[in-house]
Amino acid sequence: MTFRSACSLIAIAAGSIGLSLAFPGPVSAQTVRQDCSAKYQAAKTAGTLGDQTWQQFYSQCAAEAKGTAAPTTAAPATAPAPAPTPAAPAANPLKPAAPAAAPSTAVFPTAISPTYAKELPGKARQKTCLDQYKANKATNSNGGLKWIQKGGGYYSECNKRLKS
Repeated sequence: MTFRSACSLIAIAAGSIGLSLAFPGPVSAQTVRQDCSAKYQAAKTAGTLGDQTWQQFYSQCAAEAKGTAAPTTAAPATAPAPAPTPAAPAANPLKPAAPAAAPSTAVFPTAISPTYAKELPGKARQKTCLDQYKANKATNSNGGLKWIQKGGGYYSECNKRLKS
């Protein structure tokens, strides 16, 4: 065996050991994220989140997974607040509660604007919704919705309404 081939074998072995040592860290972090995500979805469905955001829930859940915190009393403390939350998922169980509640105060167009009648249907809906969104923005009538946001923004809601 030459010096070069011996160095190559050592480098390969060191790389393999390094990978095997580095691999468990991200996998366990991924497992914690998946477990916390499942718990979050279950709590959201049960209506026990209260006004807790994903970031707050995840920091508590990750701390519990590491065994450094015991915020199990925090979840029951927020339990009385979710009375309004079950009504929103009942109306639309596939949407998160916040975007489902916000469109009730937002103003949406009822039909595609005649200006865009010659456009493709999807493009006409998009331009009509954008015009209405800009008009609403001037009068603060978007119901707290952004144009596009996770869980359904103004465009998503507007597009659904114009399709039907």
